[in-house]
Amino acid sequence: MTRTLRRVLARPRDGADSGDPPPKPSALGTAREALASRDFRIVFLGSFASSIGTWMQHVTLGAYALELSGSPTFLGLVLFAQLGPMLALSVVGGALADLVDRRRLLIVAQAEQLAATAALALLVARGRPSESALLAVVALIGVGAALHQPTYSAVLPSLVGRRHLAGAISANSTQMNVARVVGPALGGVAFAAFGAGAVFAINAATYLFVITALLLVRIPALERASDAEVGWRRLVGGFTVARRDGLVRRCLITMAAFSFLCLPFIGQMPTLAQRNLDIDPSSAAYGLLYTCFGLGAIVGAASIGTFLASWSRPRVVRIGLLGFAAALGVFALVRQPTPAYPVAVVVGFFYFGTITALSVVLQERLADAVRGRVMALWVMAFGGTIPLGHLVAGPLTELSSISWVMGYGVLAAVGLAVYADLDVPAVPARDRVPAASGAEGDGASIIAPPAAPPAAPAPPPGCP
Repeated sequence: MTRTLRRVLARPRDGADSGDPPPKPSALGTAREALASRDFRIVFLGSFASSIGTWMQHVTLGAYALELSGSPTFLGLVLFAQLGPMLALSVVGGALADLVDRRRLLIVAQAEQLAATAALALLVARGRPSESALLAVVALIGVGAALHQPTYSAVLPSLVGRRHLAGAISANSTQMNVARVVGPALGGVAFAAFGAGAVFAINAATYLFVITALLLVRIPALERASDAEVGWRRLVGGFTVARRDGLVRRCLITMAAFSFLCLPFIGQMPTLAQRNLDIDPSSAAYGLLYTCFGLGAIVGAASIGTFLASWSRPRVVRIGLLGFAAALGVFALVRQPTPAYPVAVVVGFFYFGTITALSVVLQERLADAVRGRVMALWVMAFGGTIPLGHLVAGPLTELSSISWVMGYGVLAAVGLAVYADLDVPAVPARDRVPAASGAEGDGASIIAPPAAPPAAPAPPPGCP
């Protein structure tokens, strides 16, 4: 293991061993270049406004669930209801993303979430709701998110082009994490002043920003071959790609294991604050703790499209996993609020920097024809396995402590740093394995073609 980690840390950055001169910064897929695209900028701003509302609701919903029941287990059930549909329906959403008009699908998914969130606001505003009713409405919101996420991921490359894909992913991750800071702060104020129902109503209104943005942009129609897969084979097409392509498979397994084993502490942050740090989850001190975590995530996400843009992203993934393990271990041991704040910043940095780099590695590998279905598996691996982790972490937290839950996350992150070898030797185009028979055209490659020279990196390696 030591030899493997030493070899990883010693690897040169992208282009360091190439005979070609290093590319200019603008060719490295920066967030600035991605935001120069009008359509991406409009969707980016609409999504940012909606993300603020989403995080207002997310933090308020967790505090409300704990206040309603006083149980970390019920808090885990609420989080499962919110994210569980991603595990069951992301494959369907991904198949639809590769089959129907993507803009129309995104609008429908946003409208469904708007209606379900408005229903949640009404349910809570009427008084103390039953726990089962709360779970049911939250699950409906999750259904819309399960259809939205893989489609939105598949749309990003068509808004900016493959050359600036890394910058688009970095910018999108950054807006999500800025919303992670702004949303909880605004949500805490609104929750204290007007109640949970008002926060949920505000979130319902923010979906209109995304719907408006989608109506203002043009998303190119997906070109599909006449002999493209249909029915069940289309639905499981993402699994076929993952089975045939070792890099895709390794990215997805890494993300699934990371989400299931390492991330339950995020949903249990109210419990962590209350039991380890003696912080009231409804206080400003808790809002500051979550803000620090979000600030770290902002820098981590932005780093992939800025000061780490020239680094080998597979190397960033492995270093990020090791850094996350160390920071999470310290966070689990802290018992005073003052040192917990800077540690939360470091945990957030490694958390979202690692995820963003891993997402870029996967996205740069995929051809547009299969992107929606494979990104559906990414949504399952990221968002879909987190609720399963919450189902395990909630009872374990009640039986032992949140520190034990964070402890097995530390061990898992170290193991994944060893496993996540994403540097696959390049294979000549003639040796690439074609897609499954009948998939997107006879003999079509399931990996992405190289971007336009000279600024684009080398073509992704072929299937093993």
